[in-house]
Amino acid sequence: MGKYRKIKAIISGGGTGGHIFPALSIADKLKELNPETEILFVGAEGRMEMDRVPAAGYEIIGLPVAGLQRKLTLSNLALPFKVIRSVNMAKKVIREFRPDIAIGVGGYASAPLLWAAERMGVPVLIQEQNGFAGLTNKILGKKAKAICVAYEGMERFFPADRIVLTGNPIRKEIVPATAQMKEEAIRFYGLDPEKKHIFIVGGSLGSGTLNNAMKKWITDGCPGGEGLEVIWQCGRYYKPGTDAFMKEAQENGLGGGCLGYIHHSDFIKRMDLAYAAADIVISRSGASSISELCAAHKAAIFVPSPNVTEDHQTHNAMALVRKDAAMIVKDSEAVEKLMETACSLIEDPEKIALIERNAAAMAKTDAAQTIADEVYKIIG
Repeated sequence: MGKYRKIKAIISGGGTGGHIFPALSIADKLKELNPETEILFVGAEGRMEMDRVPAAGYEIIGLPVAGLQRKLTLSNLALPFKVIRSVNMAKKVIREFRPDIAIGVGGYASAPLLWAAERMGVPVLIQEQNGFAGLTNKILGKKAKAICVAYEGMERFFPADRIVLTGNPIRKEIVPATAQMKEEAIRFYGLDPEKKHIFIVGGSLGSGTLNNAMKKWITDGCPGGEGLEVIWQCGRYYKPGTDAFMKEAQENGLGGGCLGYIHHSDFIKRMDLAYAAADIVISRSGASSISELCAAHKAAIFVPSPNVTEDHQTHNAMALVRKDAAMIVKDSEAVEKLMETACSLIEDPEKIALIERNAAAMAKTDAAQTIADEVYKIIG
């Protein structure tokens, strides 16, 4: 395998798809470079990584660590005990697995593992997806050998001499759609090839704002929706309410004939095909979503989530908006304006083409390889 010898790596973090998918991309790349490489994931008990990582073919160990709640709760009082127990478990995992490197992708699950690794002499690499660093990564970055980032100007969070600008690693199946992929996508989602397609994606848990914007549009009779078909990912948390709304809409004849062309589900099994089917995408502006949309060369309308640290989703989105590589609608205005903006964009093929070209120019598709090279550089 030349310079890519067999190594043992622990990858830790998770909580959301925005942490899990980059982690899996790094793991896949390390296995591709040397299939004998051993990888162990460490996550938080009860979080989505405990399902997604085994589904991707990797072993994962869950720690009892939990996040700090914003208000005083009993779970906050139990937190120090969970952290101590998690650190002790992390030390045991490191002693038994004996990794060459520990890779952290953010989320509170990575804190005990990376803290223990650093104290046990295991080199640490951190991958920070956002333009505004998370608390866990800011603390752990002081001792990391390298911090792989997706945005410029991260010196305000991390030691400048250890920052490597890599972009965000994305799932390898996310590529610009060919005509063949588009046909497969139309078949897979049971779509009408004669219609134009909008893909609305609210992230793994879903987005109340995006869902409410869709509900209002349907209630108003889907204005501007003639000739449109929508793939609507409402999220696991919102699925029961969305099911009830769609049933009621059917019974009351809402949607002005568009209802049969709205396909809602809690989870998207084939994200590559959902992107391929879409003429435009409506999305939150988490770092991984932005990286994937650029790699897929998609015209997107971003609705940044206001419920994130330092409004970092707005920073993420504006990096594209300033270069005409995306559009933005504020969360507070989305219910009223989002679908009107989308229906107007989908009727403007020249604007779509311009956004697609500019998004493609911002794509960094070799991030996983750059991070893997950094791993080997650290291990020596």
